[in-house]
Amino acid sequence: MHADLSDPTLLRLNEHPQRRQLNSEAHARPALQIAADNRLSYLAYLHRHISHEQELWLYRELAQQLDLPAPDPKASQFQLQAPFGRVRWERHGEFSTLSVQAHGAETSPFAQPALQALPAGWLPLLPGNMLVAAHAALLPPGALPLRIEDLAAQCFNGHELVGAEIGDGAGRAYTDFRIHADGFSRYLLADFYMGRRQAGRMLQRLLELETYRMLALLALPVAKSIAPELAKVDEELAELTGAMGDAGADSEPQLLHRLTELAGATENALSRTDHRFNASLAYYDIARCCIAELRERRIQGLQPFQQFLQRRLTPAIDTCRAVAARQRALAERVNRATALLRTRVDIRRERQNQALLTSMERRAAMQLHLQQTVEGLSIAAITYYSAGLIGYLLKGAKAAGLALNVELATAAAVPLLALAIALGLRRARAALRRHGAAAGMEHG
Repeated sequence: MHADLSDPTLLRLNEHPQRRQLNSEAHARPALQIAADNRLSYLAYLHRHISHEQELWLYRELAQQLDLPAPDPKASQFQLQAPFGRVRWERHGEFSTLSVQAHGAETSPFAQPALQALPAGWLPLLPGNMLVAAHAALLPPGALPLRIEDLAAQCFNGHELVGAEIGDGAGRAYTDFRIHADGFSRYLLADFYMGRRQAGRMLQRLLELETYRMLALLALPVAKSIAPELAKVDEELAELTGAMGDAGADSEPQLLHRLTELAGATENALSRTDHRFNASLAYYDIARCCIAELRERRIQGLQPFQQFLQRRLTPAIDTCRAVAARQRALAERVNRATALLRTRVDIRRERQNQALLTSMERRAAMQLHLQQTVEGLSIAAITYYSAGLIGYLLKGAKAAGLALNVELATAAAVPLLALAIALGLRRARAALRRHGAAAGMEHG
């Protein structure tokens, strides 16, 4: 019989422990939904000086003041459905975003921003480092002036506009990429037939474009500030490499010390700026993706978003990329020059050591010859004193009554004594050599 597969208790899979967490990532940050005649305020700020727990405390305070359920203590994003509209918070790698959506649009789309719906005392609690602040409005096409000049005068203080048809013609988007007197940028969308979901996605892409454009530009002041430092390093490196050719044994250690300090300075600069440059390039790529997802068409007389990005952002990113490449090239050049000079110093030291070893070898040979000479004299001296002792013994034996020729016996003993003493010294040297070899093997 076959098992009844309709019973869910029989279909138990051995899941990966992170399967559901990874699957939830696709739904962790749902897209905005915005209807016509809605207003939206958007903030993006760096949270480098505020922890996740501190930031959540702020939004729990907001939920309490709005009499709404508090967010999960471990959440990295959440939405509050308030009577006036919706509040949405997201925490990213180095920044957080807050969007406030309110129902209804005034005669002037930016006369009453959605952010005013929040409690007045809560907004100043937000951390500093505000990077992006924008107001946006979604209106039906009939609510907008037909002429671009009238639209710019009515909604953007007469500034030159950037805009395009988006969503393959389903709507239009306008902005001036300027910070107005209230400290906010402005975005205006005209909804032809986008619907709530597509309008929300298009507006979200526009706000992400603004956010990642500004994040990418954070590297530009770094590039400008470090450029004079790189020029100074380049000049000093050229001076040191030029001096290396004529450097002698006395000046090489000083040059090596200066090169080592220069290498430390370049590595310190790399550690301070490399992350910022890499992040800038990543943010630039995300901004380009946002442009592509807008699927824009040109409006006659307006600069589209892609062209604005190409002309105003790409040169800045190219500058950052060039400075980062120059910085890495300088670090490699300093390291190569340091390695070259260190090799020269090591070779010179090896030659000095070789000469020292040769001198020590000559001295050892001279000491060996001297030792052999001393040993010959020692054999003669020991033989002389030994023969004298034997002579005294023979004289004593003769005085005791033995018939001996003392002089003849002493003379006969001299060669035997010399031979015995020489053999004894030879054995002593051999024993010392064996002892030294055994001690060397133990230490080795």
